[in-house]
Amino acid sequence: MVSLPHLAPSAGRDGLDALLARPSEAVVALDFDGTLAEIVPDPERARAHPGAVPALAALAPRLAALVVVTGRPAGVAVRLGGLAGVPGLDRLTVLGHYGAERWDAATGTVTAAAPHPGVASVRAELPGFLDRHGAWPGVWIEEKGRAVAVHTRRARDPQGAFEALRGPLGDLAAAHGLVLEPGRLVLELRPPGMDKGVALAEFVREKGAGCVLYAGDDLGDLPAFAAVEKLRGEGLPGVLVCSGSAEVPELADRADLAVPGPAGVVALLTSLAAALAGE
Repeated sequence: MVSLPHLAPSAGRDGLDALLARPSEAVVALDFDGTLAEIVPDPERARAHPGAVPALAALAPRLAALVVVTGRPAGVAVRLGGLAGVPGLDRLTVLGHYGAERWDAATGTVTAAAPHPGVASVRAELPGFLDRHGAWPGVWIEEKGRAVAVHTRRARDPQGAFEALRGPLGDLAAAHGLVLEPGRLVLELRPPGMDKGVALAEFVREKGAGCVLYAGDDLGDLPAFAAVEKLRGEGLPGVLVCSGSAEVPELADRADLAVPGPAGVVALLTSLAAALAGE
């Protein structure tokens, strides 16, 4: 017996029903960190949940498309997720840097737009800038290619450092034509117009999807939630899934379904694949 979530009559229930009835028209879209992989202090040590790739490979052939939408470089998400060369995932797409980069499993190549010049300027300025704004021990800079992130999770007072740096980093981003995107104890400086909502909406339309499911865990996923809500308003069924986090109640409040982190996402994907296989 397949265990699928019970949703009361709602837009989310309509979306799940549409996915189960017409999977070949469905796009399933997933964030990476916090959704397919646990959040860890060192992002380079993140790995997809052990059950993620088997679940994705079982589900993908039954869908119109499967896509990972992440703030990481596309190639990094592919490497950390173990997503390349997997039987069953030949139609997988990874939209990295919020859609600025694209990796397609069929070709194994990454295509990308030209980088924003403000990122290089911020990258050079950030170390001294942080020293002038408190030199919080444990705060560190992550190089993301087309963006730069400041992490406070390792600081003695992670939330205090986050709040103290948020305003100054917002000013720095604006001075270089960038925007500041807050997340789970991370502050990312990136070009405007890079967000998961734009990337997801364009991908859904490209695929001519008849329904969409999106799962995420952080503030950066709110634009994707908004995109699904807008598509639902236009008549396209959709499901919103929160990969549970007490740190981001804004996402859980808007989700149709909350699951307990990557393990819960994997369980959901496994159940969907089994249901579509008639098991």
